[in-house]
Amino acid sequence: MQVILLERVAKLGQMGDVVDVKPGYARNYLLLQGKALTASKENIASFEAQKAQLEARNLESKQEAEALGEKLGGQQFVVIRQASDGGNLYGSVTTRDAADVATAEGFSIDRKQVIIRQPIKELGLHEVEVHLHPEVMVTINLNVARSPEEAELQASGKSIQELAAEEEAQAEFEISELFDDIGSAASDEDEAPAAAEAEETEDNA
Repeated sequence: MQVILLERVAKLGQMGDVVDVKPGYARNYLLLQGKALTASKENIASFEAQKAQLEARNLESKQEAEALGEKLGGQQFVVIRQASDGGNLYGSVTTRDAADVATAEGFSIDRKQVIIRQPIKELGLHEVEVHLHPEVMVTINLNVARSPEEAELQASGKSIQELAAEEEAQAEFEISELFDDIGSAASDEDEAPAAAEAEETEDNA
């Protein structure tokens, strides 16, 4: 099926291009989203007549997207989730979650604009794409943690695995210190009768 693109579509073409696509893709996405028209003579003629207006509108929306992208790009947003001690999430972080946390921070984006390339199923920092316009894409970071405090530690560059290892090492250190204290107390008790016995021997002498 041939369609004429009304805007740039990734991996397909630029505004004004006539391209061949599968009928289902055309009907369920391109035509439905207003990204293309069927490539009939009437529609091609209509596009040519409106081309300047469409290009001006595209340029305006692109400039708005670039302005938002300058503020949004590189931002880090905290997503609080429940997870196992090993850092595996009970569920996953979705495009809706990403859009919601960004919107809560004052950036109005839609979940349809968010692309998560690899499923987010564990704690840590994850890079996510936000497509603000067919020609404007920025990346943001999702800091997925079990608590705001954990998120702060992750933001400083520590992974959950490193934090767990540090806690384990600290616990082992405290246990060894405790046993050292118990051992020294026991040896003090052993020395006390010996010292008393030595004093008694001296007195008898």
